[in-house]
Amino acid sequence: MKPESPAEEFARRRTALLRLMGRDAIAIVPCAPVRKRNNDVDFPYRQDSDFHYLTGFREPESVAVLVPGREQAEYILFVRERDPARETWDGRRAGPAGARRVFGADDAFPITDIDEILPGLMENRAKVYYTMGIYPEFDQRVVGWVNGLRTQARNGRHPPQEFVALDQVLHEQRLFKSRTELELMREAARIGALAHVRAMRFCRPGRMEYELMAEVVHEFRRHGADTSYYPIVGSGPNSCILHYNENNQPMRDGDVVLIDAGCEYEYYASDITRTFPVNGRFTPEQRAVYEVVLEANLAAIGQVRPGNDWNAPHEAAVRVVTQGLVRLGLLKGRPAKLERDGAYRRFFMHRTGHWLGMDVHDVGDYKVGDAWRVLEPGMVLTIEPGIYIPHGARGVPKRFQGIGVRIEDDVAVTKSGCEVLTDGVPKDPDLIEALMAEPHESAAGAAPVRPHTRARRGQRAHA
Repeated sequence: MKPESPAEEFARRRTALLRLMGRDAIAIVPCAPVRKRNNDVDFPYRQDSDFHYLTGFREPESVAVLVPGREQAEYILFVRERDPARETWDGRRAGPAGARRVFGADDAFPITDIDEILPGLMENRAKVYYTMGIYPEFDQRVVGWVNGLRTQARNGRHPPQEFVALDQVLHEQRLFKSRTELELMREAARIGALAHVRAMRFCRPGRMEYELMAEVVHEFRRHGADTSYYPIVGSGPNSCILHYNENNQPMRDGDVVLIDAGCEYEYYASDITRTFPVNGRFTPEQRAVYEVVLEANLAAIGQVRPGNDWNAPHEAAVRVVTQGLVRLGLLKGRPAKLERDGAYRRFFMHRTGHWLGMDVHDVGDYKVGDAWRVLEPGMVLTIEPGIYIPHGARGVPKRFQGIGVRIEDDVAVTKSGCEVLTDGVPKDPDLIEALMAEPHESAAGAAPVRPHTRARRGQRAHA
């Protein structure tokens, strides 16, 4: 079957949403606003995920409108006009003509005309599909357009009578990834894996956490990707801080380093965590903790298949971690009771995963009513168990203190099981040590590396 072009993919998404909305509705989807960093400097612009999902349009100051059944145009874009002077400063613009020609809009207008045109599009529509609370300033404009129509009811201009949360409908659609989306996520995962392999090969005692982060980001950028979130590079005691982001300490001989870093490629994210010894060799205690987390990672991945519920991987990870903590002597008692009592949360205090897609913590409900959601093909989630033993932990032998381990993979649900998208970076401790022992070039002249892909104990399960 011939793969869809990008234009066909975006059109298919819009058609699916139009069909769900019904002919008496209108959907309004604003873009992300430009954010000031300081003074006259902006943060790098990143389009709103919902807006991009439906349009592929990357410019700011734009609004998409979907009007099912409208004869003149069902899909309308409001965009900035072409302006040679501003384009010299800020870059090229598509303009209304480009919005129609390149981005498939049935019609397009200057964004400066939206106050005149949009109320007319809303007129006599029963429902407005719109996500409130994300962009408060734009919320006020939408409410203003509705209220303006109410004042003209005597003239036969009737406003919509109902607001419907667009995100509830659209995010359900986004939860299921198409073939095109899965290919983009595989590429994001491949690039992310290359970055983690590069970091392992570069790591040496005495180097700084930020140097390791620089290697990761360099690998992202050289493949046309960017960070999907600020990288975490925590060595020694910093490996036990879940959202550590200072990344400014020297890495010491005998410590582990935890890297949680993913990239965004064409608006799709990867999210990978690996933990490895700074000097290339695990101590017995580090390896013992690591093996428990690895076993939990593999057990959780083994539960990712259609028909299992969202919580099944977490339950599997909790069971393995609890039993492992007892074996290590860090918890005392019967594992089943410790698990029921939540004793493991002292060392494993987060859940085992989250949805992944255009956003790192992607959209989609985890429960339907009171029940955990059942996994279905096309869903993508992370699997990321961990154990964190900070310095000063009461009742913990000193040789275990300062060890934080997390192993995170990106996993797609397939028709018959799952696919581990991030298997391009090793997680077997022997493979990690072998990789770190290989001769490597300096950071300045580092050659592209090929990730190890050898599977370990069911690491990868293809459909």
